[in-house]
Amino acid sequence: MSNNLLALLPEIILTLTGVLVMLAEPMIAPGKSRKPLGWLAILGTLASGFAAFYQLQIVNPGRPITAFYSTIQVDAFSIFFHLLIASIVLVTLLASLDYFEGPVTHAGEYFALVCFGATGMMFMTSSVELLMVFIGLEISSISTYILAGFRKGQATASEASLKYFLLGSFATAFFLYGIALCFGATGSTSIGDIAAKLGTTSTPLLALLAIAMVVIGLGFKVSAAPFHVWTPDVYQGAPAPVVGLMSTAPKAAAFAVLLRFLFNAAPAYRGHWIILIEILAVLSMTVGNLGALLQRDVKRLLAYSSIAHAGYLLVAFTSIQQDAVSAACFYTAAYAAMNVGAFLVLTQLSGYDEQARTLDDFTGAALKRPVLSALLGFFLLSLIGIPFTGGFFGKFYAFSGAIHNGHIGLAIIGLANSGVACFYYLRLLAALYTRPVKEDAALLPTRRIAIPAAIALTATAAATLALGIVPNHLLNLVQRAAPVTLPSLTVAPPASALPPTPATEVTP
Repeated sequence: MSNNLLALLPEIILTLTGVLVMLAEPMIAPGKSRKPLGWLAILGTLASGFAAFYQLQIVNPGRPITAFYSTIQVDAFSIFFHLLIASIVLVTLLASLDYFEGPVTHAGEYFALVCFGATGMMFMTSSVELLMVFIGLEISSISTYILAGFRKGQATASEASLKYFLLGSFATAFFLYGIALCFGATGSTSIGDIAAKLGTTSTPLLALLAIAMVVIGLGFKVSAAPFHVWTPDVYQGAPAPVVGLMSTAPKAAAFAVLLRFLFNAAPAYRGHWIILIEILAVLSMTVGNLGALLQRDVKRLLAYSSIAHAGYLLVAFTSIQQDAVSAACFYTAAYAAMNVGAFLVLTQLSGYDEQARTLDDFTGAALKRPVLSALLGFFLLSLIGIPFTGGFFGKFYAFSGAIHNGHIGLAIIGLANSGVACFYYLRLLAALYTRPVKEDAALLPTRRIAIPAAIALTATAAATLALGIVPNHLLNLVQRAAPVTLPSLTVAPPASALPPTPATEVTP
């Protein structure tokens, strides 16, 4: 097998799966179930995950697989995110099989769009050429723009899709300008060449502006404040399983690009970009948690929660390089498990029409849906960061790394925000187990949980619990992935060529 084929094997499988779903959909008579198309998408996602696992077995440490003139690089770092994205897509598809039964006649489009979106996300994580990253970003974005407005005929869905598209296009422009400025400062858009030339560039201000533009463009994708304004409205209008997918998988891909760009391409400017990262982290944590305190709509509450968690993850970027990459990767996986799980529970509780939206609608849910309410409570406790959950270790690694590198104030702000977050998470948890004021108050209707959805919920709960009890297995993988993002082959530029480092920066 050629390197070109091997390097893009997971993406090729997902692309072919999406095409097959599109070709098979018109062959199913109108009114018939589109569930077979969902099973086809699930099989394709499984095959893509196995392909990524196969890549992990054959890739050698320090000798990644390169393809297409060294624009694609398959290493432990990219494979980790391939496996993570495939896992997120798999549980989302399992939970969506019965979600679109009955009221939706265009479910086949949903399964194809999920496959195409996942293809773009994986492509982003394995690209080491910024223009290739942009291509993957666009493939992922176009799919999620459509998925956000998938519930046709509902005003909130149309608003979500349009707002996501307009603001996403605006953020894409920032990212493109950043790429252009990187080329102006270094003469290349390859991450390896940028790493070698950025520190010795004759236009350091242009280089700083390029880094800022790239961070702003990716900041939108991870919904970091102040680039978060789209998040509450889009989460509110999009279908619950789509929100679970778009709140985790595209963020994972964007954080992978950000890690590779900052730690591999711009280590010489660490003293400058780390200040920007700290500002974004503080704003995201504070704005996210304070905004969530004011919400009564559960999906908007979790939207502001995702903004806060983007801030917690950005705290990990302030650690020394290898610890930063390991902590960020672990937090991304832990957040994916608990957040996807929370939205899958909402999918089962509220259904396609989302009859339950506000905190009042979930009051007394445990009386009729005890298992689902217990699962949602468990995911909420993990989002808080209670011990023996993945959320606890994710925050522990992020904050301890920041403290060890001298960013004690940032860690204190993060811990204070975690305390604030307890209020709105526990408010939702209390609503689940509170008996309605009126004995005849309407409770959530009982719906049968399909076996695929039960498998997806069990998998997310097991992953959240496992990452809180036995995190070593995932830590071994992320620690193997961390050195790949470090500029080990980059020759350090002369000290006179480096931009001045602020006095507040602590050198690891």
